[in-house]
Amino acid sequence: MDGIRYGPPLKLYHLCINEIIAVDETSLCQRDFRLLPSTTLSDLYERLYQERKLWVIYKGFNELDIFSRLLQVKGKSTFLISSYQTLLNHGSTVTDTLLQTFKQYVLMETMSLRVLIDTGLKMGSFLNDGGWFEYSIRFLNLTTKLILKIGELTTEILKILLECYKLKLYAESHYCKFTAAKDTYKAAHEVIQKLQDLKAVPHLSVIYANFSMYHFLCSEYNESYKWAQKSISLLSNDLTKREIIEVLRQASKSCVVKREFLQGGLLIRQAMNLGEILYNKDQLPTFSNVLMDYGFYLLNSDSIGESVYVYERALNMRNSLFDRNNILIALGHEDLAYALYVNEYSSGHFQSAKKHAEMSIDMMELLLPKDHLMLASVKRVKALILEEMALDERVNDKLKRDLLNTAELLHISALKLSRDNFGEKNVQTAKHYGNLGRLYQSMKQFDEAERMHLKAIKIKEELLGPHDYEVGLSVGHLASLYNYHMKKHKEAELLYIRSIEINIKLFGSSYSGLEYDYRGLIHVYTQLSDPYKVSEYNSKMTKWKALRERVIIIRYKEPLLPPLEIVNTFFTNARGKSENHNQNKETAVIENEGHESRSMNMSRNLNQTTVNQNGKSKNGCL
Repeated sequence: MDGIRYGPPLKLYHLCINEIIAVDETSLCQRDFRLLPSTTLSDLYERLYQERKLWVIYKGFNELDIFSRLLQVKGKSTFLISSYQTLLNHGSTVTDTLLQTFKQYVLMETMSLRVLIDTGLKMGSFLNDGGWFEYSIRFLNLTTKLILKIGELTTEILKILLECYKLKLYAESHYCKFTAAKDTYKAAHEVIQKLQDLKAVPHLSVIYANFSMYHFLCSEYNESYKWAQKSISLLSNDLTKREIIEVLRQASKSCVVKREFLQGGLLIRQAMNLGEILYNKDQLPTFSNVLMDYGFYLLNSDSIGESVYVYERALNMRNSLFDRNNILIALGHEDLAYALYVNEYSSGHFQSAKKHAEMSIDMMELLLPKDHLMLASVKRVKALILEEMALDERVNDKLKRDLLNTAELLHISALKLSRDNFGEKNVQTAKHYGNLGRLYQSMKQFDEAERMHLKAIKIKEELLGPHDYEVGLSVGHLASLYNYHMKKHKEAELLYIRSIEINIKLFGSSYSGLEYDYRGLIHVYTQLSDPYKVSEYNSKMTKWKALRERVIIIRYKEPLLPPLEIVNTFFTNARGKSENHNQNKETAVIENEGHESRSMNMSRNLNQTTVNQNGKSKNGCL
């Protein structure tokens, strides 16, 4: 029956399935469909899902041998993930049941080791796709033991073990189990070395991308970028489209945090092209991930309005896929909340951003253990939003105090989580110090604000060097504190100039964040009674506004390139090697999908923004 997939017989095939599902649920539950071919079995369960006969699906999905067969059918990931999440949303313990069955099979050895290992790998991959990382780790830990139990680690077994470590590293890193991830990372390196000794090295592009992802999530950006370059250098036609996407999107993020926007833009646009192809082939989970990373690129490359649109699109996809109560939805709400916060920073309209941040927190607290590290980031986002809401002149003193006190508690909680997991010398920890510095400035605790900013700068300089974007961001925040509150205008002058130099080097003369530095220097020179400098920076502000008007509208859909051409273009676009690099930075580039008028309006609105009452610039977009 598997072969009847086209032409007139297809109608008969569907009629047969319709006849089966027309039976009442009680009778259906009593039938054993395991004799059906895998493809037919998958089609049957998909029709049952469409008819919302969830009890029958639950009975089938609880059987590990049936569910593992469904995982083998290509082009069914959207249906499988949606139906699986629906069962979870109805209180099903299907994952625990499958895991318990897998454990029993392992203990009783009722199936061959190879079949069990294949089942464990497929379950780990599926659970990773659905964001169920904790259970993926459990399946893959058991699978690792099974592989090592085989005995002699032949070339074939080593390759299977490396595949297991690849999936395990992905799950552990995304679930913020960094101690375990470090061990898996080390073990994967040892396997690669053994394969190299045997002169049987498999394709390493995807595992290198996972190495990059691990360092990225640990905020070790130099290492992340190094492995991203290695993963890109190995791209080839031997990889599947999905594997190429995974390499492209991770490498793009690593480029973004290193401010290599030409490289990052190339990679994420190519990932978008391939993602559209897979999306049309029922690969919605993969495409929603690509969209999230495209939003990350846009947000950090000063295309803020467009990033909001892309994040909204990605979140809508995840909502349609999972409905509710999934960590990937929670992360989508968090990223959209932050993009809205940055986009509305000058307007002061933060209600939508606050709503998404709170939805993310509520979902994470439902799904994650107490004090899980994922909560640190979204608590930070909510604290930033509450702080800006408190600075609204229409807010009364009591509400202002309440908002600021709540923001302080959130920031302190986030800082503790970061220090407990990453230690003191980490970029994320430094960012939390900087956020507290901004908050204490708003709370008029200026000495404490200065102490926090200096801590942030010291850590960032030590980790990233003196010219990194993150350093420039913290320097600008300290400058505003000195300028508007501590009357240290000469110190503020030097800090503003340093911030401007860093931003122009990284983003060009049209960068939106330069507004805050220029306005700050105008205020500094006004206080220092230096009319010539005031005139100079008023002139720079005028030129900056003119540059902001020169918006280039381009689409992300550039021609789809073959892997080797992506590799060549990527390394050609390294910083300083592209003739167009500086030219591209001289104008604000808004990348979109045909929303020209909205992008132009967004750009013009930027020219009308004002710095808030504390002279503080918006937070960075990492």
